[in-house]
Amino acid sequence: MFDSSSIIVGLEIGTSKVCAVVGELNPNNSLNIIGLGQSKSRGARKGEISNATTAAEDIRNAIVEAEQMADVEIRSVFLGVSGAHVTGFNNRGVHTVVSADREITEDDLDDVIKNAKAVNVSADNYIIHAVRQHFLVDGQEDVASPVGMVGSRLEVDMHIIHGKFNRLQNPVRAVKGLQLEVDAIVYNGLASSLAVLSREQKEMGSLVIDIGGGTTDYVIYHGGIIRHTGVISVGGDHVSNDLAFGLKVPLGRAEELKIKHGSALWDESENKETIASHQQRGFPSRGINLGHLRRIMSLRLEETFQLIAEDIANAGLLNHLTGGIVLCGGVSRTPKLAALAERIFRVPISVGRTHSISGLKSALDQPEFSTGIGLVKFGTFQQRKRSGGKLFGSGFRVPFAHLFKRR
Repeated sequence: MFDSSSIIVGLEIGTSKVCAVVGELNPNNSLNIIGLGQSKSRGARKGEISNATTAAEDIRNAIVEAEQMADVEIRSVFLGVSGAHVTGFNNRGVHTVVSADREITEDDLDDVIKNAKAVNVSADNYIIHAVRQHFLVDGQEDVASPVGMVGSRLEVDMHIIHGKFNRLQNPVRAVKGLQLEVDAIVYNGLASSLAVLSREQKEMGSLVIDIGGGTTDYVIYHGGIIRHTGVISVGGDHVSNDLAFGLKVPLGRAEELKIKHGSALWDESENKETIASHQQRGFPSRGINLGHLRRIMSLRLEETFQLIAEDIANAGLLNHLTGGIVLCGGVSRTPKLAALAERIFRVPISVGRTHSISGLKSALDQPEFSTGIGLVKFGTFQQRKRSGGKLFGSGFRVPFAHLFKRR
């Protein structure tokens, strides 16, 4: 058995699967993945819980499997959240330095950050993360640490990620109903980016696109900090639905065809190929045109990337992706998806692999586990913060307030 104080668990309640990842923080502060539990997700839709009772059963199954593999008792989790209601924007806080000698203190930092977080969001919204970007002192930009500097006007830019309070409570209540504590709620896109991006990629400018079953989360870094985040309610399930409609087959058969024969790109020659289709009860046996199948998939996936590209362009960040794009989530396994993304974004594309983590090879090499592993990594930063260590390297902080405590 392991020391419970060194055990960190990430829990993702996705549309397609519930995933619990167990990590151990070693004495040298390195992270080792020691357990993984999965369950088919039956109680979630578009990244949010739709059936609390069924979702609780799925969570329990994933937790039990993770406990057995890691040989630990799980008592608390870092919980990933997503959904169309989750959104992010940048905000600037301003504070006037009032000390006689105009030297900036830690109290001034606290005040300016508090002002930046006092954003005008609706009363039913909850701030999940307030991510510090950089400071300005008397108009001087990109100040990493202003304490000790002299100035009269201190400003800070922050990226605020927030969501609907009641909708965020649903997954928290599902977890707490199983006698588990929630250490923090974490935006899934942020978690995935922590798992798959290196420090160099964050500095150069990179986009992480996590395509799951019901949602696609994306995060842009540039200059080492988060610049933009987003969620769209489109994922692998929508591809399956399109195939079921376009091919006139049951949804289960559409999912099977997607996995066995799917591709993000197609060409005219594939129109001559036919997939043999076994007879199903109530349906006549017939062949499936391979070109038609892949064209349906390609159109949906292309539309997904176009929506992201349009949002990024509106934010003025489309030309800041020197480090390229990293794809993760279960849909990133789709053949030729990287080639399709490269056509649209015209930057290098790769499929996500975890960084600076050791442990279960089966989890570390699979892009669909990026969020769960990133949740564990987020937990290690929180542990280091409590022990007086740095959080997220230099100048990058993600504070957390308990979900049941209003801001």
